[in-house]
Amino acid sequence: MITYSSTRGGDSGKSFTEVLLAGLAKDGGLFLPDEWPVLSPEKLASMAGKSYAEIAFDVIAPFVDDHFDDVRLKAILDKTYGQAETRFHHKAITPLRQLDQNLWSLELYHGPTMAFKDVALQLLGHLFDAALEDQGERVTILGATSGDTGSAAIEGCLACKNVDIFILFPDGRVSDVQRRQMTTLGAANVYPVAVKGTFDDCQNLVKAAFNDHDFRAAQNLSAVNSINWARIIAQTVYYFVASAALGGCQRPLSFVVPTGNFGNIFAAYVAMKMGLPIEKLIVATNSNDILTRFFEKGAMEKGAVTPTLAPSMDIQISSNFERYLFELMGRDSVALKKAMTDFAEKGHFEVTKDQLTQALTLFDAGRADDAATLETIARIYKEADLLMDPHSAIGLNVAYAQRDKRGPSDVPIVSLACAHPAKFPDAVKKATGVHPALPAFLSDLMDRDEVMHKLDNDLVSLQHYIKEKTA
Repeated sequence: MITYSSTRGGDSGKSFTEVLLAGLAKDGGLFLPDEWPVLSPEKLASMAGKSYAEIAFDVIAPFVDDHFDDVRLKAILDKTYGQAETRFHHKAITPLRQLDQNLWSLELYHGPTMAFKDVALQLLGHLFDAALEDQGERVTILGATSGDTGSAAIEGCLACKNVDIFILFPDGRVSDVQRRQMTTLGAANVYPVAVKGTFDDCQNLVKAAFNDHDFRAAQNLSAVNSINWARIIAQTVYYFVASAALGGCQRPLSFVVPTGNFGNIFAAYVAMKMGLPIEKLIVATNSNDILTRFFEKGAMEKGAVTPTLAPSMDIQISSNFERYLFELMGRDSVALKKAMTDFAEKGHFEVTKDQLTQALTLFDAGRADDAATLETIARIYKEADLLMDPHSAIGLNVAYAQRDKRGPSDVPIVSLACAHPAKFPDAVKKATGVHPALPAFLSDLMDRDEVMHKLDNDLVSLQHYIKEKTA
C-alpha cells in the first residue's frame, strides 16, 4: 500500500484516507505519495475504448487504501461518472473537440457548476462520505476559491451527511454566475463567505486556520481545494482519458493548461510519472504570470494581483507549485522548506540553473493579457463557431503560440477548456457580440435568493464565525 508524506518533512507514513481527511499536512506542507505507481504498457493500452469510470479505476486504484477496496471504489466511481446517477451533462464526461489538424480542446465543463473542478469534486464528496461513515466522524471543510472551486466543492458536498463546508471568496472579484452558484443553494451545511481582499488573502486565511493546530483539531478541519491530494489524483484521470481517445495511451501528446494555482497541470505531471507518454506540459497564464516568469527565469517573484477577464487565474501564490518544486529539488524537504520560507518572508526564491534546465525538459509556458484573450475568443468563434470562456481562451492562445514556436509536428496539442462560456458572459459578448446562455438546468440562477456572510481579512473573525455556525 502506498503511503504519503509532507513536502516539508513533518508528516510521513500516512494512509490515503488520512490524507483525504486531513487535506493539508500539520507542518504546512502538501502530501505526496512516497513512490509513484507506474502503469504497465499493457495497462495503458487496455484503456482504449474504456469508459471514463473504468479508466478512473485504473488510475486511482493504485493510490487508495483498504477503506476503498476494488468493489467499493468501482461503486463510487460508477456513482460519480457512470450513466445511471452521474450529474455530468455529457456521456463522455470530458469530451474532446477537434479544432483543426493536431489541435484539440478537452472540455471539462459539463458538470453541475460548469467548471473543471466538478470532475474531481463530485468524486471527492463521495470519498469523504464513505471515509467519514467508516470512522463515525464529522468534519468542517474550509476552502478558498478564485471563482470555480467554491461552487464545485459545495455541489460535491451537498449530499454529505457529516460535513459542514465554509468557502471563502474575494468579495467583488468573482463573476455574478460564480458567486450565485455558491450563494443560492440554501443548504443547511453550506456557508459561503465573501472576504474583503484578493484570492491570495482567502488562501492565506485558510492556511492560517489549518496552521492553528488547536483550532484545527477542535473543528476537525479538512480541505477540498487542490491542496488535497485526492483532488489531484481525480484530475489526473482526464489526461489518461484524452490520451486513450487520441492514441490508445501509446502516442505522445502535449497539453496546454490554463492555470493559476498549478493544481491542474500538476495532475498532468502525475500522469506522466505514472507512465503516460507526454511530450510537453505548457503552462498558460494571464497577466498574473508568476508561473510563466518562473519557467522563463527560474525564480518565483510575487507581485500585486491584477484583476483580469479570467478571475480564477488572478493569483500570485500558486500553492500547488510546492509539490512540483519538491520533486524538482530531489524530494529534499529541507531545501523545499527554505524556499517556501523565503517566498513567504521575501516574496522571492530561485532554483539553480540545472534545476531550471531540468524543468524545461518537460514544461514550457506562455501568457495572454486581456486584449489577446478577447482576440482569441473572437478568433475561435469565427473559425469554429465555438464560444469559449476567457480562461479556456488563454490556453488556446498559448496553444497557437506553442504550435507556431515548434513548427510542423505530428504530436497533437490538447488545450484544456476549463469553464462554460456562460460563466463569463460579459467577456464573451464583448469579443463576439453573442451573449452565451446558461444551460437549462441553471436557467433560473440569476433569479434565486442569495445567502452569504461578509468578513474582513481577519483570522480571528473567521474562526469565530466557524465556531458559531458549527456549535
